[in-house]
Amino acid sequence: MPSVFIEELDAESYATMVAREGSTIIIPTGATEQHGPHMPLGVDAMLSRAIAGIVAEKIGALVAPVFSYGYKSQPRSGGGNHRVGTTSLGAAALTGMVDDVVTSLIAQGFTNVVVLNGHFENYQFIYEGLDNAVARARATGSESRAVLLSYWDFVDEATLEKVFPDGFLGWDIEHGGVLETSLMLLLHPQKVDMTRVVDHPPAKLTPYDIFPEDPARTPPTGCLSSAAGASAEKGQLLLDAVTAAVADSLQGELLLGSIQVEVE
Repeated sequence: MPSVFIEELDAESYATMVAREGSTIIIPTGATEQHGPHMPLGVDAMLSRAIAGIVAEKIGALVAPVFSYGYKSQPRSGGGNHRVGTTSLGAAALTGMVDDVVTSLIAQGFTNVVVLNGHFENYQFIYEGLDNAVARARATGSESRAVLLSYWDFVDEATLEKVFPDGFLGWDIEHGGVLETSLMLLLHPQKVDMTRVVDHPPAKLTPYDIFPEDPARTPPTGCLSSAAGASAEKGQLLLDAVTAAVADSLQGELLLGSIQVEVE
């Protein structure tokens, strides 16, 4: 079976798939951001790309090159933009990138554009870029549509109970924790060093932000919770739950049926 990743396709094969009825492309978005001493800076991009690839195979879609830079890391969700290694975009840059890329993909002929987000702070700026691009396209007669989602929103309660047997404390402190580490242990095990995990209590975060950022308010590791309980087995539970739920939602929302990707 040919690759679903467009950077691996030749132009003629790509054009054939764009021209199909109901053609759909998924844009994975991530960040370049520290994820503690045990994982690489590219976690958000690596996970969103991998998840997008599996979903694409399920629904007959293609996958665009991943957005490897994201909006500024915030202390209460990503450890803060002050940390070495975290390299970020501002709001206007990210919104503009989404607008430009989506506008181009719609102009090429895609019926549906899906953004699969893997970096918490990206969401509202992707929303703005998508809204602008789709509104402009539809004003000129296009019938293209877009969907924006963050993959962790598709983890169901039953899976959460299995992955977090002692209780789930919330997505806001999962940065560098069990969820991401478990998925990385499954999808990119060679990139994870569990001997470097620091087993510390969850960060105690205020319900507000301060400027300038205070590095002392987040754990020295940059992780907002411990990854000590992570495992590839938990990663498989999470991946299965997310990819099945995302695929089902997209098939229903976009009326994709069971189209298969085929290249002559």
